[in-house]
Amino acid sequence: MRCCRISLVKRISNSDITRKLSTMARRIAVCQMTSVADKAANMSVVSDLVNSAAKEDVKMVFFPEACDYMCDNKQDTLKSAETILNGETVNFYRQLAMQHNVWMSMGGVHEKDENDPKKMFNTHIIINNKGEIVQTYRKLHLFDVEIPEKNIRLKESDFCTPGSHIVAPVDTPVGKMGLSICYDMRFPELSTALSCMRAEVLTFPSAFTYATGLAHWHIILRARAIENQCYVVAAAQTGHHNAKRRSYGHAICVDPWGEVLADCGDSAPCYKIAEIDSEKLTEVRRNMPVFQHRRPDVYSLYTLSVRNEILPEHSGKASNIQRDQPGNQTPAPACEMNVFGHVQVPETCVFFKSHLTYAFVNLRCVIPGHVLVAPLRLVERNKDLSPEEADDFYKTIILVQNLMETVHKTKSCTVTIQDGPDAGQTVKHLHCHIMPRKKGDFIENDLIYLELAKHDQLKSGHPSKPARSLEEMEKEAATLREELKKIHRNS
Repeated sequence: MRCCRISLVKRISNSDITRKLSTMARRIAVCQMTSVADKAANMSVVSDLVNSAAKEDVKMVFFPEACDYMCDNKQDTLKSAETILNGETVNFYRQLAMQHNVWMSMGGVHEKDENDPKKMFNTHIIINNKGEIVQTYRKLHLFDVEIPEKNIRLKESDFCTPGSHIVAPVDTPVGKMGLSICYDMRFPELSTALSCMRAEVLTFPSAFTYATGLAHWHIILRARAIENQCYVVAAAQTGHHNAKRRSYGHAICVDPWGEVLADCGDSAPCYKIAEIDSEKLTEVRRNMPVFQHRRPDVYSLYTLSVRNEILPEHSGKASNIQRDQPGNQTPAPACEMNVFGHVQVPETCVFFKSHLTYAFVNLRCVIPGHVLVAPLRLVERNKDLSPEEADDFYKTIILVQNLMETVHKTKSCTVTIQDGPDAGQTVKHLHCHIMPRKKGDFIENDLIYLELAKHDQLKSGHPSKPARSLEEMEKEAATLREELKKIHRNS
């Protein structure tokens, strides 16, 4: 097996040495291989690459799509698929990570769909150095190409089910990492959504076809790095897998300025070493602050479905399903709690309270400034309010709407009540959503109602918005309380 690494030769000053030493802990190995239908043979290649790379003090090793196997027909591809938790292949990867004390990105493993024997998932797995599955991502965009005149037919949808969530960036020893797979790179919205969620590294484990690789591989990956000011790591398949399939290769690491730090060419099996330098990332973003220059008043990126918790079928713990219940995601502080249906709201998250009504910040916000108003008494429906409660409830709504428009410097709000389960109410406690609006915050104005309907998704257990930290919510509530005081002083 031939392994290679990047070598940078230049004169360095003492400050350069200090900086380089500070980034040694962020070394990665980006791998390249030629998977075949024989799982054992592929495992042997993965094992050798990890064993060699780990000796070079890397913290994370990246493998390509289909690192587990690549068959030449649909039947064998489906037959060879395994579950993530109980499969022999993923268990082997987990043991490797633990044995060599490295994190591993295993891109595009064939995951058996236990609900549909005719389909599977293409799943990217992040494993930590303890052998634990930290996060998984199921490929969103399936590669479907059919050109009859050239006898070309590659339809991933024939045997694969697409994922349904963007996965929030994962904290790793080499930075906050955004997960994608191969063909996903052609959809810049996904990468930009991840970078907006503070990703520092974008990953594209791939089995890129040879023809499209020649034309587009380097161009697309450098563009994703430049436009999102992120490192890009794309492990790759290369060479002839069988009589029907050839991959392009060139496993690559690109820095936020678009410079190629490592390129494996067409060698296999092979890896190269690169460094994820947080100072370089900060420097690029500071010197060209493109995210500050975006124009949401003219255009916007709208994300419907984001997941930040690992799927329960990949964790083996039903309790990992996201549910807005006490003690989950946001720990309850040692302070007074307010009843809100089946959950409790810490007093520190409340920014206004009358004798009958209170207003509080939201665990998950559809848009910035999304807050809630509810009666203090546990009242399920609008019709259940007493006349006095109704008067106080709607006076509070007007007060809070004025507050949010002032704080967010806007002249519009979406003010809505989901009154009853068929209207989308999931918490059996009457509440009003108040969301300050700005021109261009949604591509189509009414999409906000679709997002509102999806944003907590308690039944599916997969809310589309990551839960905020208690500290973040308390900070917002404190700010709103101060702004209310200013309004009262000036009135």
